[in-house]
Amino acid sequence: MPEPTRKDETANGRPEESVAPDSNGVRPLPEISLEISPPPEAAAEGKEPLETDGKKPEPEPLQAVVARETSSTSNGSNQPQPGGVGVKEQVESGNSAVKEQGPCSRPPTDDDAAATTPSPTPRAEDVNSLKKLSIELPNDSVPATGRKDSVWSLGDGQGPDDLEKPIDTPPRSTLLIESPQSAVILVGGDITFVAKVEAKDLLRKPTVKWFKGKWMDLASKTGKHLQLKETFDRLTKIHTFEMHIVKAKDNYAGNYRCEVTYKDKFDSCSFDLEVKEAEQGSQNIDIRSAFKRSSEGQEDAGELDFSGLLKHREPKPEDDTPEVDVWDILKNARPDQYEKIAFTYGITDLRGLLRRMKKIPKEVKKSEAFAKKLDPAYQADKGGKIRLVVDLADPTVDLKWYKNGQEIRSSPKFIFEHKGTQRIMVINNCSMNDDAAYSVAAGDEKCSTELFVKELPVKIVKDIEAVKTTVNERVELECEVSEEGAQVKWMKNGVEVPTGVRSRYRVKCEGTKHFLVIDDASREDTGTYSVMATGGTSEAHVQVDLKPLKVLRDLEDAKVLLGQPIKLQCEISPGNVPGRWYRNGQLIQPNDRINIVHRNRVHRLEIAAGSLHDAGDYTFVPEGYSQSLSAKIHIFDPPRVHLESMNFPDNTVTIVAGNKLRLEIPISGEPAPRVVWMKGERVILESGNRVRAETCGDQTSLTIDVTEREDIGNYKIVLQNEAGEATASVKIKVVDIPDPPEAPLVPAVGGDWCSMIWEPPKYDGGSPILGYFIERKKKQSSRWMRLNFDQIKETSFEPKKMIEGVPYEVRIFAVNAIGVSKPSEPSKAFTPLAVTSEPTMLVVDDVTDTTVTVKWRPPETIGAAGLDGYSVEYCIEGTDDWIVSNNALTEKTKYTITGLTTGSKILVRVKAINAAGASSPRTIQHSVLVKEVIEPPKIRVPRHLKQTYTRRVGEAVNVVVPFMGKPRPKVTWLKEGTAIDPTHVNIRNTDCDSIIFIRKAERSHSGKYEMAVQVENHVDTAVLDIQVVDLPGPPQCVNIEDVWGGNVALVWTPPKDNGNAQIIGYTIQKADKKTMEWYTCIEHYHRTCITIPELVVGNEYFFRIFAENMCGLSETATQTKKSALIVKEGMQLKTHDYSDHDFMEAPKFTQPLINTFAIAGYNATLNCSVRANPRAKVIWMKNKMAILDDPRYRMFSNQGVCTLEIRKPSPYDGGMYTCKAINDLGEAQVDCKLEVKGGFTFYELMKRGVPLHLIDKYMNEKTVEQEK
Repeated sequence: MPEPTRKDETANGRPEESVAPDSNGVRPLPEISLEISPPPEAAAEGKEPLETDGKKPEPEPLQAVVARETSSTSNGSNQPQPGGVGVKEQVESGNSAVKEQGPCSRPPTDDDAAATTPSPTPRAEDVNSLKKLSIELPNDSVPATGRKDSVWSLGDGQGPDDLEKPIDTPPRSTLLIESPQSAVILVGGDITFVAKVEAKDLLRKPTVKWFKGKWMDLASKTGKHLQLKETFDRLTKIHTFEMHIVKAKDNYAGNYRCEVTYKDKFDSCSFDLEVKEAEQGSQNIDIRSAFKRSSEGQEDAGELDFSGLLKHREPKPEDDTPEVDVWDILKNARPDQYEKIAFTYGITDLRGLLRRMKKIPKEVKKSEAFAKKLDPAYQADKGGKIRLVVDLADPTVDLKWYKNGQEIRSSPKFIFEHKGTQRIMVINNCSMNDDAAYSVAAGDEKCSTELFVKELPVKIVKDIEAVKTTVNERVELECEVSEEGAQVKWMKNGVEVPTGVRSRYRVKCEGTKHFLVIDDASREDTGTYSVMATGGTSEAHVQVDLKPLKVLRDLEDAKVLLGQPIKLQCEISPGNVPGRWYRNGQLIQPNDRINIVHRNRVHRLEIAAGSLHDAGDYTFVPEGYSQSLSAKIHIFDPPRVHLESMNFPDNTVTIVAGNKLRLEIPISGEPAPRVVWMKGERVILESGNRVRAETCGDQTSLTIDVTEREDIGNYKIVLQNEAGEATASVKIKVVDIPDPPEAPLVPAVGGDWCSMIWEPPKYDGGSPILGYFIERKKKQSSRWMRLNFDQIKETSFEPKKMIEGVPYEVRIFAVNAIGVSKPSEPSKAFTPLAVTSEPTMLVVDDVTDTTVTVKWRPPETIGAAGLDGYSVEYCIEGTDDWIVSNNALTEKTKYTITGLTTGSKILVRVKAINAAGASSPRTIQHSVLVKEVIEPPKIRVPRHLKQTYTRRVGEAVNVVVPFMGKPRPKVTWLKEGTAIDPTHVNIRNTDCDSIIFIRKAERSHSGKYEMAVQVENHVDTAVLDIQVVDLPGPPQCVNIEDVWGGNVALVWTPPKDNGNAQIIGYTIQKADKKTMEWYTCIEHYHRTCITIPELVVGNEYFFRIFAENMCGLSETATQTKKSALIVKEGMQLKTHDYSDHDFMEAPKFTQPLINTFAIAGYNATLNCSVRANPRAKVIWMKNKMAILDDPRYRMFSNQGVCTLEIRKPSPYDGGMYTCKAINDLGEAQVDCKLEVKGGFTFYELMKRGVPLHLIDKYMNEKTVEQEK
């Protein structure tokens, strides 16, 4: 942790100065400077506390300067000022001085010695500005040093013995590579403090905080006068932290601190800022008038404002009332009365007044009772003594001493002495309880001081000594310190030794001696032990070794029968050494059968009943020693054959013929017995080929590589060893799997299934047949797939989920209790096939007098067999004789039945044919009448061709006009009533449409094209308006009509050639005669006259105009022949007489109604535009009947555009519609024809299967309606 921060500023925020030494050059003792920070109330309100009375310091051997008001002021008030206190200590020697600085300050050098040489004794006003109280301490007192647990921050001072020692340079900070330095500036100046941190070893940015004093975090004070800045240099990897102070004030002075934190690292640096003011002028001013003009709470609050003194004011009448000296009132008043006094005398800037009053020197009121008071503070070492001395002005005055307000009585600790006018209190054997505030009262006066008791560091007088011992011995470490009852800390290998109730370590203290005791030492206690006191550390090494091992009785080998107890015993010294037992290198753990005993020197291993596993090498290893004891145990056991563990019924083994039999029978016996296998009288040898016997370890085995029926019989086993003989017998039975069945038959095949049958196998393998397994595979594949996982007992099966069109094969497995037979021979290959589904959407496409054409869609499901074609059949209505119309299959989905009798009625059906056969037929629901049906022609003009079809010159014209009619209509085209030249216009006709194609359109191709479609006597016509447009020509003539001022009036006539399109505007340009550079004045201008304003006087202009239509601007422009000169003066505008235009007009339709086709169920609109003044009344009529309040119609009129909306029209809404406009000057009307399309055609009726007589009736009604 960093050392406590020292505050080097006084109550007014200025740094203290060093007190000058005596003129005779005597070396002064260290100086202690105490300062008080503002009280919390003042700090919260931005005020500063009043200064205490100061007196001129005198050169003394030791001075203490305390900024705490401990005695009453001259007006008798006794109110101490609270606040934190900071301390500064300075040691001077001869002409050089060494001054303690913060953790980031460097020690003074020889050059600094001259700079820190004490100055002469300061003047009285300078001393007063420091606001200090100087008193003399006794010569036998020790320089004060800081106490960590006190509110005083005195720093770390030096004792008398350390004054002669050189002062060590403080350690270099671990984080800061550049620290802020102390500085001095004038009021209103700017200053920057810089701190730098190197980031090479840091993973992230360190945390930096700036403080003023001890507690004020400056991060919350940033603003206009304080700014904090952080930067990072990536090249040098250095963080730079800056604190800018702008326009400093006098209260900015003081001690500052910069703290840097990064994880577990910490560094800090303190520095001072001194703010100096210019020399103050005379104090003889009217403070009330000066401070009344200062604005409260502003930046310059409290500063003197002399602007009021410079203004010329009328002389005020003299007031006979005596003037009140507010300074005297405030000086003699208590601090809690300041606001009341300011309110009484009209002072609004109390804060500035108090700040001003602090700078006025105060007169020190001489005490009447004390000639010399107590020093502000004293310091004594713990265990030493201290003398508190006062000098009385009147020796007869009663004197009382107090400690923390309690009166002190004479005792061996407190001794009172009298020497003339001096009264002395001696405090013997100072302890920490004597650290308190002391006061002495002489009559009504009282003076106070404070005593600080310094606790001296505890030093180790006698170091601990190294110890070398063995385990289980007592270890005692002893040290001696310089003070009884001192606290020390015992450490082992740098870790504090636990001394709790359950700890192996005990700590005791006898006076100045301290002991660490280990009663029963172990090898883990080896290490480096140290004892730490406040004044030093001592350490020593403790070594704990093992005692030498002696074997008093070794382990012995033993032979034990199986099941008998086993005992192993040894005896070693020392007796308290534990050990471990091992068998064949494996650690032995005690359990219900094994018991391990350790009694003093005897170690015993007991096994209740010995087994074969217990035989082996036994080893006992004492813990902590490399020496071990060993012995070997042998187990004997008679031979036995353990057939019961095989669980063979009646000792019979059943084996499938052809399989390998390996019969392993466990045997036992120690030593290993000799084994003989016999079948009858024949001995089975180990070297046999197919049948052999083997013995290995604790089991014997009989192996038959390929079992046969001859292997059936009884087999005998004979065992012999030193302990006896044993025999046993085993019976072997050989069985086999059944023979494979015959190849299965497949009598029936479907689309994804088949049926199969087979016969049982001829030989069942000596066990009844339990069931069968069936497998199948694709013929091209070699991978068989099992079809049933559960055995089927029948001899027939129906496989499913096969892929249509893929050839398959199947085979059979027979199953008995022994296993599954070999597979049967595969069946003959078969392919699942299925017929297609019936054709779909069979309809009549055309009917003539001798033929009927039908069409249909392919079947939804065709299958793997594919589709070979279709068969079309028909029959006369009333009979069941279906006649095949096509002898060969047709692959098309449309077919014409020929050779029919006119007027007959037939039924038609279609079948789909593939390799699997014919599908179900699709039949027309109603009979078809064999008779030609005439369908009147009808032209269906597309919507975009109902209006003018516009194209530019050079573009292609491609117009498609569909039509209807039966039989095939005849199509003719006319242009403006004449035939069309096929060399210029290409026309192509089909059964249902006609196409006009012009590769490169010219303006000569414009006009109205009439199309006529004829079926016998029925004709339908349509007119198409094709317009081919081009760029317009320039205007014909452009004249300058008038010139006045900076304006020119132009007039022109429209172009002769408008490009076959309406002129939509003009573009006017101007050019100066000097440069002839053209500039556009206006674009898209619609009128043929214009006034060009804002022309430059003195210039001469030409003008030209382009015409514009939907294709763009004309290629050339028409220019004025004459120029327009803009003269400077003398020009007059010619005014023309205009007559008022009569805007009254009878209704006139500017856009007529157009014949319209509507779709049934979709809204239709009729539009036209009318111009009239006054506004015309619009009436809509249908078939000469006015439309009134009909919800199916909506009428709109917006700026002359009239709209009629017909909601979801039906065929009955077709007819002649009229729009009529009426006003006072006349009326006008326009007509149009609306045709609603939405009925059914003959083809659609035939497709829906409507009978012919109903179709004839419907078509006749439709024709009559159209004719009407």
